Amino acid sequence: MARDFVDLVRERAVGEEVTRSVTPGQMVVKIVNDHLVEMLGGGSSDLNLSVTPPAAVMMVGLQGSGKTTTTAKVAVFLRDRHRKKSLMASLDIRRPAAQQQLAVLGKENGIETLPIVPFETPEMITKRAFDVARKEGFDIILLDTAGRLHVDEELMGEAEAIYKMAKPSETLFVADSLTGQDAVNAAKSFNERLKVTGIVLTRIDGDARGGAALSIKAVTGQPIKLLGTGEKIDALEVFHPDRIASRILGMGDVVSLVEKAQETVAEEEAEELARKVQKGQFDLDDMAKQLRQVREMGGMGGILGLLPGVGKVKSQLKNANVDDKSLARQEAIILSMTPAERKNPKLFNGSRRRRIASGAGTTVQEVNRVLKQFQEMSRAMKRMSKLGNKGMMRGMPPGMMPRL
Repeated sequence: MARDFVDLVRERAVGEEVTRSVTPGQMVVKIVNDHLVEMLGGGSSDLNLSVTPPAAVMMVGLQGSGKTTTTAKVAVFLRDRHRKKSLMASLDIRRPAAQQQLAVLGKENGIETLPIVPFETPEMITKRAFDVARKEGFDIILLDTAGRLHVDEELMGEAEAIYKMAKPSETLFVADSLTGQDAVNAAKSFNERLKVTGIVLTRIDGDARGGAALSIKAVTGQPIKLLGTGEKIDALEVFHPDRIASRILGMGDVVSLVEKAQETVAEEEAEELARKVQKGQFDLDDMAKQLRQVREMGGMGGILGLLPGVGKVKSQLKNANVDDKSLARQEAIILSMTPAERKNPKLFNGSRRRRIASGAGTTVQEVNRVLKQFQEMSRAMKRMSKLGNKGMMRGMPPGMMPRL
């Protein structure tokens, strides 16, 4: 596949006229990017849910690919994005506590899970799931099937029996993007026996950047529909070939960053912050909100992973120990201050700093660092406010830009 890719890119690149405003090297990167987008499917593919309810979605894949967690993520995704009521059913009677794991995920996130009945077979569980879904008006049944460390005949026979009984509108192959060739071979085997309709790639936030997506798409001929981008239950997004191509090439995905920011930051909050900055009223409460929003958007690693050309910055932050834990510590320090102190940093003296350090379980030096960081942010905000609305627009993080 890699050889075919290189041959096609070479064929397109040789003799191609270079646009005046770019270098030949940049032109080649564009050709590679365009071909990657084509290979990955060209456009995003929606889940097929336009069937008479309850629609069955069958989750298949190898053990350890994140299938059970992904099942819960898909249920939350369908509820939050499509307003669909899902019933999750674990058909994994072999892995210890697999059914309990799905039940816990359901309880934690407000998703209904089929009650566990001991000694039932996967076929019996499937039949009961359909009975309950019809009686209680569920839109979707999510069937979390058993995984194995390798594809074996017993597993495939069991999966085929469930497939024939459930007649799923979607059969989603869940693959760990870091697995590599094992995931490719498994995807091929499942597709031959069950007719996979789509692929969900997990751990796309890792260093692999999603290169496995190319191979799995090629061997199944089926579209990649969803990406698991982190550990949080809402860290699931629609697959966009153009964006993943940029990630594979290390060029970032600013569009996803903007969407993530828009989901996290309320427009009213962004406008209120803009007003406060313009009036020079940015305080430590505002700084704490900013720290919280960064963490809710996936932390520093998640945000930097979507930005182009930040490899050097990432290593510098790692060496400086700037991570999500340090963001949480900084927020804890601010929350250990009194409301008056957060509004007026001029109140700080030695005894107040010691009290705050003690309350946050940290050192005075750490408190001093947070206060210094606040002063630098305040100065930056004042410079932005002097530039007017255009300066504000340039200075605000993506997705936090208010309508002024």
